[in-house]
Amino acid sequence: METAGLIESFQEFKEFKDIDRETLMKILEDVFRNMIQKKYGSDDNYDFIINIDKGDLEVWRNRTIVEKGEVEDDNREIAYEDAIKIEPDFEVGEEVSEEVKLLDFGRRAVLSVRQNLISRVLDIEKEDLFETYKEKVGTIVTGEVYQIWKREILILDDEENELILPKSEQIPTDYFKKGDNVRAVVLKVEMRNNNPQIILSRTSPVFLERLFEGEVPEIYDGLITIKKIVRVPGERAKVAVESYDERIDPVGACVGMKGARIHGIVRELGNENIDVINFSGNDSLFISRALSPAKITSINLDDENGKAEVYLKPDQVSLAIGKGGFNIKLAGELTGYDIDVYRDTEEEVDDVQLDEFTDELDGWVIAALKSIGCDTARSVLEIPVADLVRRTDLEEETVKEVVDVLAAEFED
Repeated sequence: METAGLIESFQEFKEFKDIDRETLMKILEDVFRNMIQKKYGSDDNYDFIINIDKGDLEVWRNRTIVEKGEVEDDNREIAYEDAIKIEPDFEVGEEVSEEVKLLDFGRRAVLSVRQNLISRVLDIEKEDLFETYKEKVGTIVTGEVYQIWKREILILDDEENELILPKSEQIPTDYFKKGDNVRAVVLKVEMRNNNPQIILSRTSPVFLERLFEGEVPEIYDGLITIKKIVRVPGERAKVAVESYDERIDPVGACVGMKGARIHGIVRELGNENIDVINFSGNDSLFISRALSPAKITSINLDDENGKAEVYLKPDQVSLAIGKGGFNIKLAGELTGYDIDVYRDTEEEVDDVQLDEFTDELDGWVIAALKSIGCDTARSVLEIPVADLVRRTDLEEETVKEVVDVLAAEFED
């Protein structure tokens, strides 16, 4: 049958990169059986001979020899005078096998076979791609940026499969251009309109977890366990770790000598601040560690309502809250407690709420100071100017003016 050349022509399609010849031949047989069934209503009197080595498929039709004028079904029967043209020794009642040529079905049928074969191969490749990436969910893959759109980025892997990195799954500081290599975790795989959609993520806590596994051998080997990860992508992350071997310091192992291990992770995440914390089953101790770098004076837990009242020295409140409130927010997510912070003062000190200075200070300046946990004049004055500039993103000149206004209140 004229199939070898047909198959070789299909091999030229670059999409068909994972279909072996044996599978291709089986698909071809199925396609021909369907074509025969459509034309004759049945294919049970046809034999298919597949030659994998040559890449060839032969189709033979078997018909019973009957007397002239007794042919009722041309597909299953052949007249005696026609049979002896094939082989003179044939007799009535015997079976004749003839090879069916592809061209016997006509040009339209040949084109249909070609289109059906292409469709079947593509369907198999889609199924294989879906199953392959279904097994990769939760693992890191690397690809090259091929196209950038407003809501997503199209990435090609090493085999030119299309992967999608949505804008919502990108770190806010991410900036990619065509040709860049991108690392991300496979978030999910879906079938949409019979096409596999492979969604990647760089904001998922799983991405950070896999980065730690790649940089810290003790985590990969199971000597250190990551208990939980919480993130504000691009800003801050907290990672609770635990070691079952008393000889291993889990935090030290994750950070590495002079921060060598964690620096690579931080760079990958666009300089996201990462706090590695020793996990503890003692909730008070765990909350205290989670609020690092702030130093806690005391903690009152309300386990029933999942609340924690944390008392700190005035100069530690802003550290506990952190820039933008990220530190206390992530500490709450990590520990599972709704955390409230309070100033712990041994004696009453005259102080003035910042809201009392609305005549001297702009509302947005007061709001910026409150965002780092400073809601009174003294709480601002207890922090050095340089730290106020860094934490609030206010101009140094503005901060100095604020300090002068607040300090004048107490000089009076």
